[in-house]
Amino acid sequence: MKKAAIPLLLAALLALPALVRAQDRKSIIPLSHLRMNDTLVVSSADTIQQKDLYDVIRGIFNKHSKTENKAAVIGSKPVISILPAVGYTLQTKLAATISGNIAFRMSPESRISTISSNAAYTQRKQILIPIQSNIWTKNNAFNYIGDIKFYKYPQSTFGLGSNSSVSNNNPMDYTLIRVAETVLKKIVGNFYAGAGFIYDNHYGISEEGNPDGSTSDYALYGEKSHTVSSGITLNALVDMRNSTITPTSGFYASLIFRDNKKFLGSTSSWKSLIVDVRKYYRFPENSKNVLALWSYDWVVLTGRPPYLDLPATTWDQNNGTGRGYIQGRFRGAQMVYLESEYRYGITANGLLGGVVFVNGQSFSASPGSSLERMQAGYGAGLRIKLNKVSKTNIAVDYGFGNQGSNGVFVTVGEIF
Repeated sequence: MKKAAIPLLLAALLALPALVRAQDRKSIIPLSHLRMNDTLVVSSADTIQQKDLYDVIRGIFNKHSKTENKAAVIGSKPVISILPAVGYTLQTKLAATISGNIAFRMSPESRISTISSNAAYTQRKQILIPIQSNIWTKNNAFNYIGDIKFYKYPQSTFGLGSNSSVSNNNPMDYTLIRVAETVLKKIVGNFYAGAGFIYDNHYGISEEGNPDGSTSDYALYGEKSHTVSSGITLNALVDMRNSTITPTSGFYASLIFRDNKKFLGSTSSWKSLIVDVRKYYRFPENSKNVLALWSYDWVVLTGRPPYLDLPATTWDQNNGTGRGYIQGRFRGAQMVYLESEYRYGITANGLLGGVVFVNGQSFSASPGSSLERMQAGYGAGLRIKLNKVSKTNIAVDYGFGNQGSNGVFVTVGEIF
């Protein structure tokens, strides 16, 4: 591992005591947003002989304490958690964050509803204020999914297509305001369908240009200082996973069709489709190890989206694609993405686990162009059990990509 990565891992470890303290509550809930919508009621039998970070820290400071194996129960009364921490990603470098969430149930049979945020100020002078909500109504008849963002976000672009060169590192700056809301209705079983509205407003857009002075793909595509994408979505969801936090079996599929119109305020009219499919297997079948497979396809169907609204690496809904590459490394009108990850235990008490992963992504350039070279990423990581009841992990991965791309990726919860 490079020396530069060492302080980044230390920074991640500095956040662990705060993460553990946030779990010291009668109602224990995970702190990862967008991964908290399943029913987290686990019998004490499921946690006997299992340990998490809270058990470790409590054992250090109170050697006579006993491990609690009570079930976690969240009812109609909101449970609030607030967490200051230090984080790291390739696109932000070091970041000071304040994470918080509110968890509750609309009825005893409902899945857990959440409202969460992870505000940050980063080493690159970025300001991130996201607010996500995932509300399940009585008996899970409806699911309301909200996404509000304010980003003051200096970030590089490298051109269009997956043949783009890392040498064309073009620093950009912009501010993003996003407002999105989706309403899904239960149709039958685990199948939901519905509609939504998404508004993306990028303003104050500027670029420094390519280092060699050549015209950037951003300028060739159509340089604008302000763009808006505003439109409706049609959504379908099938979720048969045994957990949305740390799935070990089951199937997930999501479809999002987006139609942006000028009369709704869009800079241009365009349509896109996102198909997100995941499958989880026990492998070997009689073990606790998991083989996880993921396909994420994001394509522009018609029209010409603003440059910053094109499909791009790590700009999926959960910011998970492309470990091994910086966010926005590849961008284009069509995105095809595949990933597999093998998850295995290291310690018998469940405190530590490991993963190995490999992914591939292919992008076209401008609308109408063909897919280009598949760019591979691969790596390995450590999983540290943050909460044994919800089975939430802290994920610390080191990923590698082409053209010398590599770095540490730290998050709470599984990537997919």
